[in-house]
Amino acid sequence: MTEKVRAPFAGLVPPLGPSPQHVAIIMDGNGRWANSQGLPRTAGHEAGEISLMDTIAGAIEAGVRYLSVYAFSTENWRRSPAEVRFLMGYSRKVLRARRDELDSWGVRVRWSGRRPKLWTSVIRELEVAEEQTKHNHTLDLIMCLNYGGRAEIADAATKIVSRVVKGELKPGQISEKTFASHLYLPDVPEVDLLIRTSGESRFSNFLLWQCAYAEMSFVDLPWPQFRREHLWDEIAAYAGRERRFGGAVDKVRQ
Repeated sequence: MTEKVRAPFAGLVPPLGPSPQHVAIIMDGNGRWANSQGLPRTAGHEAGEISLMDTIAGAIEAGVRYLSVYAFSTENWRRSPAEVRFLMGYSRKVLRARRDELDSWGVRVRWSGRRPKLWTSVIRELEVAEEQTKHNHTLDLIMCLNYGGRAEIADAATKIVSRVVKGELKPGQISEKTFASHLYLPDVPEVDLLIRTSGESRFSNFLLWQCAYAEMSFVDLPWPQFRREHLWDEIAAYAGRERRFGGAVDKVRQ
């Protein structure tokens, strides 16, 4: 039975300051958490479902508009066949079990990633969730499945080259804006805050283009222990940071 999560707006959110528009999360540490509990790695992925749902609810409460989560990377196919099979089947199960709940919260489910190699049954569940929730505007939940930052950049370059060959685009017209318009979800703004759990300090090939000026936060907690309150802590810290995007102000100490 799918465990219920407290719906958004059910409690009071502490004052956090200006919220980031787009938060991206690398949900790391499932397997290590499970092994530390004497459990198989797959148990960590199962426990991470509650963390995901609670974090989504917390993001809605905090006013976040876009939430991207790293669910399965293009490199994760290197894991054991048993773990890959579990992750594919579990992704399918979670999408089916949670889409009505997410829909009731006003969440729009979207998929970012490559189609080749991804299980057809998983793609089907993604497409059903996308269609069911396409009119929602509270939060865009971007499920990055079979996703890689380098793969997305390579795919964008391939699209641009194809347009140049067809005569639709001249090489001299290619700019950063042109390139960004050929990414998987070009309407989604760049990442404001990137959070990675489990204490690791790596991008791991996640949203490389979109994270060019993201504020980064590396949390020591493994993903199965992460909850909305931890998200709020990171948003509050984000609100206190000065984002200059390459600019600077001369502040001479008197």
